[in-house]
Amino acid sequence: MLSNETDLFSAVICAPFGFIGIRTEGAEVSELIYLPPRFTEKAPTDKVAEKVAKQIDKYINQADFCFNLPLKKVGSEFQQRVWNAISAIPRGEVRTYGQIAKNIASAPRAVGRACGANWYPLVIPCHRVTAASGLGGFAHHDDETGFYVGIKRWLLTHENAPGYTQESLWTSK
Repeated sequence: MLSNETDLFSAVICAPFGFIGIRTEGAEVSELIYLPPRFTEKAPTDKVAEKVAKQIDKYINQADFCFNLPLKKVGSEFQQRVWNAISAIPRGEVRTYGQIAKNIASAPRAVGRACGANWYPLVIPCHRVTAASGLGGFAHHDDETGFYVGIKRWLLTHENAPGYTQESLWTSK
Protein backbone atom coordinates (compact mmCIF):
# COMPACT_ATOMS: atom_id res chain seq x y z
CA MET A 1 0.00 0.00 0.00
CA LEU A 2 1.20 3.49 -0.76
CA SER A 3 1.73 5.44 2.44
CA ASN A 4 -0.84 8.06 1.40
CA GLU A 5 -3.67 5.74 0.23
CA THR A 6 -5.36 5.95 3.63
CA ASP A 7 -5.20 9.74 3.39
CA LEU A 8 -7.84 9.54 0.65
CA PHE A 9 -10.45 8.68 3.30
CA SER A 10 -12.07 10.37 6.29
CA ALA A 11 -11.88 6.96 8.00
CA VAL A 12 -10.95 3.38 7.18
CA ILE A 13 -12.57 0.70 9.29
CA CYS A 14 -11.92 -3.01 9.55
CA ALA A 15 -14.61 -5.42 8.35
CA PRO A 16 -14.68 -9.24 8.32
CA PHE A 17 -13.92 -9.19 4.57
CA GLY A 18 -11.28 -6.44 4.45
CA PHE A 19 -11.74 -2.73 5.07
CA ILE A 20 -14.29 -0.03 4.29
CA GLY A 21 -13.12 3.42 3.28
CA ILE A 22 -15.37 6.30 4.28
CA ARG A 23 -15.33 9.62 2.47
CA THR A 24 -17.19 12.66 3.73
CA GLU A 25 -17.80 16.17 2.44
CA GLY A 26 -19.03 18.68 4.97
CA ALA A 27 -21.96 17.17 6.84
CA GLU A 28 -22.58 14.35 4.32
CA VAL A 29 -21.22 10.95 3.40
CA SER A 30 -19.81 11.22 -0.13
CA GLU A 31 -18.73 7.60 -0.69
CA LEU A 32 -18.16 4.18 0.88
CA ILE A 33 -15.59 1.89 -0.72
CA TYR A 34 -14.73 -1.76 -0.11
CA LEU A 35 -10.97 -1.99 0.34
CA PRO A 36 -8.70 -5.05 0.24
CA PRO A 37 -6.75 -6.29 3.28
CA ARG A 38 -3.59 -4.33 2.36
CA PHE A 39 -5.17 -1.20 3.88
CA THR A 40 -4.92 -0.24 7.53
CA GLU A 41 -7.43 1.32 9.85
CA LYS A 42 -7.71 5.07 10.12
CA ALA A 43 -9.64 6.76 12.92
CA PRO A 44 -12.49 9.03 11.81
CA THR A 45 -11.39 12.60 11.12
CA ASP A 46 -14.84 14.18 11.51
CA LYS A 47 -18.20 13.61 13.19
CA VAL A 48 -19.87 12.29 10.03
CA ALA A 49 -17.14 9.68 9.49
CA GLU A 50 -17.43 8.73 13.16
CA LYS A 51 -21.22 8.25 12.77
CA VAL A 52 -20.70 6.10 9.65
CA ALA A 53 -18.06 3.97 11.39
CA LYS A 54 -20.35 3.37 14.37
CA GLN A 55 -23.30 2.42 12.15
CA ILE A 56 -21.23 0.03 10.01
CA ASP A 57 -19.96 -1.61 13.21
CA LYS A 58 -23.56 -2.02 14.39
CA TYR A 59 -24.53 -3.60 11.05
CA ILE A 60 -21.57 -6.01 11.16
CA ASN A 61 -22.64 -7.09 14.64
CA GLN A 62 -26.38 -7.11 13.91
CA ALA A 63 -27.56 -7.68 10.34
CA ASP A 64 -30.98 -6.16 11.09
CA PHE A 65 -29.47 -2.75 11.83
CA CYS A 66 -30.95 0.04 9.67
CA PHE A 67 -28.63 2.80 8.49
CA ASN A 68 -29.55 6.42 9.03
CA LEU A 69 -26.84 8.51 7.38
CA PRO A 70 -26.72 11.87 5.57
CA LEU A 71 -25.86 10.75 2.04
CA LYS A 72 -24.72 13.20 -0.60
CA LYS A 73 -27.08 13.05 -3.58
CA VAL A 74 -25.23 11.36 -6.42
CA GLY A 75 -26.04 9.46 -9.59
CA SER A 76 -28.46 9.91 -12.44
CA GLU A 77 -32.23 9.84 -12.08
CA PHE A 78 -32.21 6.28 -13.41
CA GLN A 79 -29.52 5.16 -10.94
CA GLN A 80 -31.51 6.68 -8.10
CA ARG A 81 -34.61 4.73 -9.21
CA VAL A 82 -32.58 1.51 -9.17
CA TRP A 83 -31.02 2.35 -5.80
CA ASN A 84 -34.46 3.11 -4.32
CA ALA A 85 -35.74 -0.26 -5.55
CA ILE A 86 -32.70 -2.00 -4.08
CA SER A 87 -33.14 -0.18 -0.77
CA ALA A 88 -36.65 -1.65 -0.53
CA ILE A 89 -35.35 -5.26 -0.54
CA PRO A 90 -35.68 -6.57 3.03
CA ARG A 91 -32.71 -8.03 4.85
CA GLY A 92 -32.46 -11.76 4.23
CA GLU A 93 -34.05 -11.56 0.80
CA VAL A 94 -32.63 -11.24 -2.69
CA ARG A 95 -34.02 -10.06 -6.01
CA THR A 96 -32.63 -10.66 -9.48
CA TYR A 97 -31.51 -7.94 -11.84
CA GLY A 98 -34.49 -8.94 -13.98
CA GLN A 99 -36.96 -8.55 -11.11
CA ILE A 100 -35.66 -5.09 -10.30
CA ALA A 101 -35.73 -4.20 -14.02
CA LYS A 102 -39.35 -5.32 -14.34
CA ASN A 103 -40.27 -3.36 -11.21
CA ILE A 104 -38.87 -0.11 -12.63
CA ALA A 105 -39.63 -0.77 -16.34
CA SER A 106 -36.03 -1.16 -17.43
CA ALA A 107 -33.55 -3.81 -18.59
CA PRO A 108 -31.50 -6.18 -16.40
CA ARG A 109 -28.13 -5.02 -17.78
CA ALA A 110 -28.98 -1.40 -17.03
CA VAL A 111 -29.92 -2.40 -13.49
CA GLY A 112 -26.60 -4.25 -13.17
CA ARG A 113 -24.68 -1.17 -14.30
CA ALA A 114 -26.52 0.98 -11.75
CA CYS A 115 -25.81 -1.59 -9.02
CA GLY A 116 -22.12 -1.46 -9.86
CA ALA A 117 -22.16 2.33 -9.71
CA ASN A 118 -23.57 2.37 -6.16
CA TRP A 119 -21.64 4.94 -4.09
CA TYR A 120 -23.02 3.66 -0.78
CA PRO A 121 -22.68 -0.13 -0.53
CA LEU A 122 -24.15 -1.59 2.67
CA VAL A 123 -26.42 1.47 3.02
CA ILE A 124 -27.90 0.80 -0.44
CA PRO A 125 -27.69 -3.01 -0.29
CA CYS A 126 -26.78 -3.89 -3.90
CA HIS A 127 -25.43 -7.20 -2.60
CA ARG A 128 -29.09 -8.29 -2.37
CA VAL A 129 -29.35 -8.27 -6.17
CA THR A 130 -28.26 -11.46 -7.95
CA ALA A 131 -28.27 -12.93 -11.42
CA ALA A 132 -31.16 -15.20 -12.41
CA SER A 133 -28.71 -18.10 -12.75
CA GLY A 134 -26.65 -17.54 -9.61
CA LEU A 135 -24.75 -15.00 -7.60
CA GLY A 136 -23.80 -12.63 -10.42
CA GLY A 137 -21.12 -9.99 -10.21
CA PHE A 138 -20.50 -7.32 -7.63
CA ALA A 139 -19.15 -3.77 -7.78
CA HIS A 140 -18.46 -4.14 -11.53
CA HIS A 141 -16.48 -7.36 -10.93
CA ASP A 142 -17.70 -10.61 -12.47
CA ASP A 143 -15.06 -13.04 -11.17
CA GLU A 144 -17.12 -15.32 -8.90
CA THR A 145 -14.04 -16.24 -6.86
CA GLY A 146 -12.64 -12.71 -6.50
CA PHE A 147 -12.41 -10.29 -3.59
CA TYR A 148 -15.60 -8.33 -4.35
CA VAL A 149 -17.81 -11.34 -4.98
CA GLY A 150 -16.42 -12.79 -1.73
CA ILE A 151 -17.75 -9.68 0.01
CA LYS A 152 -21.16 -10.25 -1.61
CA ARG A 153 -21.18 -13.84 -0.34
CA TRP A 154 -20.21 -12.72 3.16
CA LEU A 155 -22.96 -10.08 3.25
CA LEU A 156 -25.66 -12.47 2.02
CA THR A 157 -24.55 -15.07 4.55
CA HIS A 158 -24.48 -12.44 7.31
CA GLU A 159 -28.06 -11.49 6.44
CA ASN A 160 -29.23 -15.14 6.29
CA ALA A 161 -30.33 -14.86 2.67
CA PRO A 162 -31.80 -18.13 1.34
CA GLY A 163 -29.12 -20.40 -0.08
CA TYR A 164 -26.25 -18.59 1.61
CA THR A 165 -24.80 -20.35 4.61
CA GLN A 166 -21.45 -20.33 6.35
CA GLU A 167 -20.59 -23.54 4.44
CA SER A 168 -21.27 -21.92 1.06
CA LEU A 169 -19.53 -18.69 1.98
CA TRP A 170 -16.49 -19.14 -0.26
CA THR A 171 -17.79 -21.63 -2.80
CA SER A 172 -19.34 -20.74 -6.15
CA LYS A 173 -23.12 -20.50 -6.36
